[in-house]
Amino acid sequence: MSSRIEWVGRNCRLLAGIRAEFETRRPLAGLTIGTGIHLEPKTVALLLTLAAGGARVVATGNLNSTQPDAVEHLRAHGVEVIGGPTTDADEHDRNLRAVLAARPQLILDNGGDLFARYLEEPYDGLLGGTEETTSGRARLEPLRAALGRPVLVINDSPIKQFAENEHAVGQSVVESFLRITNRITNGTRVTVLGYGACGRGVAACFRNAFATVAVVDIDPVTSLRANLDGFAVPARDVALGGADVVVTVTGAPDVVTEKDLDLLKDGAILLNAGHFPTEIAVARIRQDARVTGVEEVVDGVSTLRLVDGRQVHLLTGGHMVNLAGPRPLGNSIESMDLGFALQARCLEAVARGDVAPQSVVVPVPVAIDRQVAQAYLALHEPTAA
Repeated sequence: MSSRIEWVGRNCRLLAGIRAEFETRRPLAGLTIGTGIHLEPKTVALLLTLAAGGARVVATGNLNSTQPDAVEHLRAHGVEVIGGPTTDADEHDRNLRAVLAARPQLILDNGGDLFARYLEEPYDGLLGGTEETTSGRARLEPLRAALGRPVLVINDSPIKQFAENEHAVGQSVVESFLRITNRITNGTRVTVLGYGACGRGVAACFRNAFATVAVVDIDPVTSLRANLDGFAVPARDVALGGADVVVTVTGAPDVVTEKDLDLLKDGAILLNAGHFPTEIAVARIRQDARVTGVEEVVDGVSTLRLVDGRQVHLLTGGHMVNLAGPRPLGNSIESMDLGFALQARCLEAVARGDVAPQSVVVPVPVAIDRQVAQAYLALHEPTAA
């Protein structure tokens, strides 16, 4: 067994308890669960928990985040994994469609990829499922009427918002920046584009690492919140022009594009912490006439040389920096254990028919939030002697 996978499995204590329970009750027996999700050690723990509940699990990874040892381990334990690591969008599309060809009754989606493709070619028997991300929720909200079945958004759980997004994403992004670049954060000017839950965590963790942090958000109310949280909120052009490091974490495409090249200072570092690898328009930036060459200088770092002599550095090709870089670890085990416990309980509830059909693209039921929170506290709070 991979030592990293074993370590994660031992420390995903909520999932371990659910897995033991599922092995006895088999609440997912006879059902197929289809998923397209980051395949790494923590998702191994989740998918094996679902399989322990009796489900046939058919999975593929996301772009540029699939870890080969996770694929190997899942296949060795009965999970059907389609494809392997890829940065090719067309290959990724084929893999997702192959998952749907298994006609899963439950979908565990990440970014709305599977539900959106399901609507292109619907089939009988889909009960519903879950969506992991805010990006996926935004994609699926306009499709509520067409979906017409329960879809629970894990990222709309308050547990997911504060445990993983605010605390863990920020921590793992800063950690990945340090691991990839070996550059200082102290006194570094960081601009964070987007101040949702993940952006708040990224901004706070860079500040806690003694960086000087500015925040840009298109919503003035959100910008006000950042200001009252103690961050500078300059105009976008000013924030980009003064930044040593620019982090995108919005869920939207084309947040930084070739149009911004003239704003960036010499040596600026660009990185993306959002789900989709489109927040930084990497292909258009690379092809811009002002870029005279691109050098892959170290693992995870590409340097763009500009015609005026400036250099701009891009981390992990614009893919999610905490899962696509060298030695990727992603978010902390405990935060993902909480989020994936929500996943398991939500899929169980949909399978049982406990979720109303009109609960389409809605937050996790409060009862499940409370169940998971109580279970976590029972495991981690000290007990009386």
